[in-house]
This record gives sequence, structure tokens and C-alpha cells, in this order.
Amino acid sequence: MCIDTLTHMAADFLFQVFPNSGLPIYRQLIDQVRHHVASGRVKPGDFLPSVRQVALELEVNHMTVSKAYSLLERDGVVELVRGQGMRVAPRTAASENGSIRERQEKLMPLLRQVAAEAYQLNLSTAQVKSLIDRVLKELDQS
Repeated sequence: MCIDTLTHMAADFLFQVFPNSGLPIYRQLIDQVRHHVASGRVKPGDFLPSVRQVALELEVNHMTVSKAYSLLERDGVVELVRGQGMRVAPRTAASENGSIRERQEKLMPLLRQVAAEAYQLNLSTAQVKSLIDRVLKELDQS
């Protein structure tokens, strides 16, 4: 499920949730916002979709979305603009340094999990790379 963007939002911003993944939905939302910010898809000053809009589009409880946004605000990723919503906070010089390394490090736990699962399923390196390429291609087309 996806959310189209607000007029202030980066055009390709969307949320996807996977209820059966084992990862709480609020955590999935937090991780996706962080990844969009780290990748530059969402820039400082861009507004996130409203709590109500996200909850309706994803068919989740609004308190789940509110919790994700509150934790992002606490961590300084977003800031509340009274009467307008949640906006991506300005980046500090420290957060801009090493952004590629930071993004790669965020991905490593997931890659280790994928690699371990692939090993248990007796999939070859080529098969796993092919699957990853397929998923990336699907994301590029959405």
C-alpha cells in the first residue's frame, strides 16, 4: 500500500507496511522516513503526509502513525510546524558527513539477515543477486 504525496512533499515519497514482517508497523514507518531522508528523496523542509492520511491509506491505527512521528520528532529527524504538520528538520553538518557510509551501515543488518536466510534455503550467490535486482527494479518502476 502506498501514499501519494502532499504538494510540499518530494514526489516519490511513499510508505509501505508489511504487517506479517515481525517488525512493528511504527518501526517500519520510522525506518522508511529515515531511509528517504538519508537517500535524499525527502529533503529538509519537505512535509510528511498527515497522520490521518497515512493511517487511512495504510489502514492502520492513527496512534501507530502518531507514535512513529513522535519518535522521529524526538530524534530530531522531523519537526512540528504548528498548523502545517511534520516537516523534515534541517540537516546539520554532522549528519551530512559520511551519509553514504551511514546509509550502508543501516542496510547491513538487513543484508546479513537476507544472506543467512539465503544460505539456509541453499540459494546461490547468483540467485540471491538476481532476486535483489528484481526487487530493486520493481521499486524503480513504482
